[in-house]
Amino acid sequence: MKQGNLYSAMPQADAILAHMQSGKPITQFEALNEYGCMRLASRIHDLRRAGNVIRCTKIKTTRGKTIASYSLDAKA
Repeated sequence: MKQGNLYSAMPQADAILAHMQSGKPITQFEALNEYGCMRLASRIHDLRRAGNVIRCTKIKTTRGKTIASYSLDAKA
C-alpha cells in the first residue's frame, strides 16, 4: 500500500467507522460507491480488532441474493 493513497485501508476504515457512527448501516455496494472500498469485510475486521463492536445483519435483495449490512452495536 502506497503512502498517501486516497483509498488506503486506514482512511477507508476511518470513513466507514464515521459512516456507522452517524447511525447508518453500510453494505459492500455503499462502501465501494462512497469510499472506494472493495474489501468491506476486511475493513470491518480491522475495526473490530481496534475494539469496535460491529453487528452484521444478513439482508435479502429484491433479486433474492443475501448480502451483509454492518452497523455499530448500540448496546456496546
